[in-house]
Amino acid sequence: MSHRHWPSPDVHAKYGLQFWAHNFNGVAVHLRHRDVAFVAVSGAPHVQLDRYRELMGWTFRWVSSYGSDFNRDFGVSFDDDQRGHGAEFNHSPQESPPDEAPGMSAFATDADGTVFHTYSTYSRGLGPINGCCQMLDLVAKGRDEGVLSWTMAWVQRHDAYPTSG
Repeated sequence: MSHRHWPSPDVHAKYGLQFWAHNFNGVAVHLRHRDVAFVAVSGAPHVQLDRYRELMGWTFRWVSSYGSDFNRDFGVSFDDDQRGHGAEFNHSPQESPPDEAPGMSAFATDADGTVFHTYSTYSRGLGPINGCCQMLDLVAKGRDEGVLSWTMAWVQRHDAYPTSG
């Protein structure tokens, strides 16, 4: 399960939601044949998620945690108090965390249907699931992020890159 930020104009540029979400399309059919399901979860109402998923052409399952503490329980969403006074993200203190941050969690169920949280990762720990990051890591200049104001400043929405590149 991928904890996803809700897309808004500032999130597009700042976190590259689309950059990650494009990696999710097409994987569900393969996972199903290994008895694994994939779902993304965000804090926006379901109707907004569906509308945006359709706009972007995504086919993966995207569910809403709107009105619940689900993402906060997994340390990827932060309320006003946490944003103002600090909170822990990725096992380290953050002075002013964002509204939402990226993460990936895995769960398993037993024969009785009991759900177990088996794994979570955040930030750079997500790199291995992103095909583009993996390919960039293979080329001579790598991700070439050293000159950027922050590591993913180069990422644009898939339809926002200049047509010459």
